[in-house]
Amino acid sequence: MSHSEPTTITKPVGIIGMGLMGSALMRMTGASRGWDIDSSRCVNATTADELFEQCDVVFLCLPNSDIVRSVLHGANLKPGLILIDTTTGDPTEMAALGVELAAKGVHYLDATVSGSSAQLLQRDVLVMVGGEAAVFEQCRDLFAKFAREAVHIGPCGSGAKMKLVTNLVLGLNRAALAEGLAFAWDLDLNPVQTLDVMRRSMAYSRIMDTKGEKMITQDFTPQAKLSQHLKDVRLMLAASSIPLPLSETHRQLLEKAESLGFGNADNSAVIKAILEP
Repeated sequence: MSHSEPTTITKPVGIIGMGLMGSALMRMTGASRGWDIDSSRCVNATTADELFEQCDVVFLCLPNSDIVRSVLHGANLKPGLILIDTTTGDPTEMAALGVELAAKGVHYLDATVSGSSAQLLQRDVLVMVGGEAAVFEQCRDLFAKFAREAVHIGPCGSGAKMKLVTNLVLGLNRAALAEGLAFAWDLDLNPVQTLDVMRRSMAYSRIMDTKGEKMITQDFTPQAKLSQHLKDVRLMLAASSIPLPLSETHRQLLEKAESLGFGNADNSAVIKAILEP
C-alpha cells in the first residue's frame, strides 16, 4: 500500500457537486473551480478530471456514496491528491474507498458536516472527519474557513458513522418539534407563542431556532432537502444491528411527506406528514 505524503496545499481547491453545500463551500473556502453534472453550475471547469489534475484538494459534495464512486471510477487521480468527501454516505463504502484510494497514493477523508448549507455560510457547522490523522491536520486550516470546529473521529468511515448518529438525533428532534407544533394547533394554542414557550422550557433544542418558524409559516424553501434526510434514515436503519424504533417511525413520516410532494422541500416539511390526513 502506498503512503504518499499529502501534498502541500498550494494549488486551487476544487469542488465536485455544486448543490447547496458545494456552492456554500466554494464561497467560504475561496475554491476557484467547481464541477457539476449540471453544466450551468460549473465554475472554471468542464470535466471532473480537470479538478483532479489542477487541484491539490478536491471536495466531493454528492448525494450518496454510489455517485461518489461513479465520479471516481476511471478518474486520473494523482498521488498526493487529497479528497474531502462531505457526502452523508454508507460508512462501509466510505471505509472501502479509503483503502482503495490509499493504494493509489490518494488521501481520502470522509468529512461529514453537522449543519446546513445556510449554517455553513455563517461558519456555524461541525466537521466530523475519518481518515489519516496527518491528512486531517494538513486540512485543519481549510476546515477552519467554514466550520467552527473540526474533529478527527478515527479511520476512514468513522466520520460517516458519527454523522449518522448525530443525524439520527437531529432528525428526531425535528420530528418531535413538528409533532409538538401540530399538537399545539390541535389544542387551539397560538403556534408562535407555543414555540416561544418551548424555547424557554426544558423542551428546548437548537432545531427550534432553525426550523420552528419554517414549520409555523409553512415556508419550506430548502436549507436541506427532506428526501436527503430520508436517505440518511434509511442508511441508519441499514447500518444498525439493533432495532431503531423511533427512526423506523421517522422513516414512515418522511416517506409520507415525500409522497405528498415534499421530497425537494426543506426537511421541516416533515410536519406536513402529521398535519395532512
